[in-house]
Amino acid sequence: MADLKNPRLIYAKGFLFLLGGGMASGLLLWEAPTLRVALLLGVAVWCFARFYYFAFYVIEHYVDPGYRFAGLGDFVRYLLSRRPRTGRARVGEGARPAAGVAPGSGHPPSEKDAGAGEGATVRRE
Repeated sequence: MADLKNPRLIYAKGFLFLLGGGMASGLLLWEAPTLRVALLLGVAVWCFARFYYFAFYVIEHYVDPGYRFAGLGDFVRYLLSRRPRTGRARVGEGARPAAGVAPGSGHPPSEKDAGAGEGATVRRE
């Protein structure tokens, strides 16, 4: 299946996920309308969202800048196929950020990083 390129379809897909999640949550709460179920559902949704963020953003920007994802299946294959790399610096121990990433931030350099107005420039390697 080809990647979506049409912005309207991308937004529609995102809102369909939101609608599906909202409907499933509503049906669960309708089935068992207790505060306990509502809190557990909220914690589960929050934890899964944080795991998704970890699996893609954190791994790509802080652990392995060469890793690019296409889905959870790719992340599982990445974990299963990883071999320990000797001599590789760990994050925080002199690891170099990905190209175009401001050191220590995990984000592209901005004018703030460059010290705009002070004559400083962003060093690109």
